Amino acid sequence: MERTSFKSVFIAVFIGTALLVVALLFNTHRPQRDTQQPQAEFVRATGKCASCHLRETAAVVHQFERSKHASLGVSCLDCHRPVAGQQDYAHRGFTLAKQLSAKNCSQCHPSEYQQFLRSRHAAPAWAAVYGASDFSAAQIAHAEKYHQGAVQRPANKLAMLEGDSATAVGCAGCHDIGKPNADGSIGNCTDCHARHSTSVALARDPQTCGQCHMGPDHSQIEIYHESKHGVLFSTQRNTLNLSATPRELTTADMPIPTCATCHLSGLDGLRVTHDTTERLSYWLFAAISHKRPTYVQGRNAMQEVCLKCHAATHVDNFYTEAEQVVADTNTKVKAGKELMQELRAEGLLTAKPFDEPIEFLYFDLWHYYGRTAKHGAYMGGADFVQWHGNYELLLKMIKMKEMARELRQRQDKR
Repeated sequence: MERTSFKSVFIAVFIGTALLVVALLFNTHRPQRDTQQPQAEFVRATGKCASCHLRETAAVVHQFERSKHASLGVSCLDCHRPVAGQQDYAHRGFTLAKQLSAKNCSQCHPSEYQQFLRSRHAAPAWAAVYGASDFSAAQIAHAEKYHQGAVQRPANKLAMLEGDSATAVGCAGCHDIGKPNADGSIGNCTDCHARHSTSVALARDPQTCGQCHMGPDHSQIEIYHESKHGVLFSTQRNTLNLSATPRELTTADMPIPTCATCHLSGLDGLRVTHDTTERLSYWLFAAISHKRPTYVQGRNAMQEVCLKCHAATHVDNFYTEAEQVVADTNTKVKAGKELMQELRAEGLLTAKPFDEPIEFLYFDLWHYYGRTAKHGAYMGGADFVQWHGNYELLLKMIKMKEMARELRQRQDKR
């Protein structure tokens, strides 16, 4: 009995020791990332970052563990380690970047970052508020190749008049999508994808775009909700696969379009892009909208998306009507612009911007209602073409003419 018991204990100790040695040998050959950082399947229980952050900022851990990054084995350090040009700091045994930027994301997503740099979401977005002063000469030259005059420009005069706090918290709250970073990169991918969820589904949700593309000067989210596309999305959202892999996205996943479907997605074999301007044909945001230099390519690229759901006759008619709205809106805005030029030529307006009521009326004419009419036409928003667009264009023009008459009368009495 004693010999049998001793033999059993010896065998158990031997096997246990052997397993421990094998485990130690195995671990010495594992990547440092696996041994020092959280693994996707154990992030809640054993990850070194998670062990603290579950107590301090628990939501961050829960968001990450549900992300695509976690399922692929991406660790916290993969994103948070400093890359070239970034300041670092010591944090509980790790060296981390003080501030993350698009440069960190571009380590694994270089094509998406280069496409983004060509878009108006990049340098033109920040320059629309702060002008060119924050960019390097190389960054300006790159952006100007695609958007001439959009970066090499002065700071926004209206923003400067509103003051620093309104500009920093208001304007920059959206326009920082194109903010130049200290590490030489531009922008922050998390504006659309979120920091720890890093979600494709979030970027496909119309409300994500609607954080910035809303309000009287670019009311795309309001127009979308009014359109048939938006109504279908709200009623059938649960049937859509918003998390589908971008390059494999099909109309079975997304039979109803969102902003991303039309402007970015690789639907049924179409090319994925992070350049939101590739499928556009007009400068709709401008006071007087002209065709883009890439008008033909942009129109054809967007119509390819439309044809995934609509007949060619419908698409052609839709574009014909939308372009007519652009032409008619241009005519109305030109009339307002010519009136302002006449008043300045007559010495009835000062050179200082936004110091006279009629200047605000003209700004509203094109920046709010002209834009709204044009965007409404291209996004299926009938009420925005008419009541929120053309009706207001008519009203503002009548008010401008009355103001001009009063200015001229006062001048005659002097």
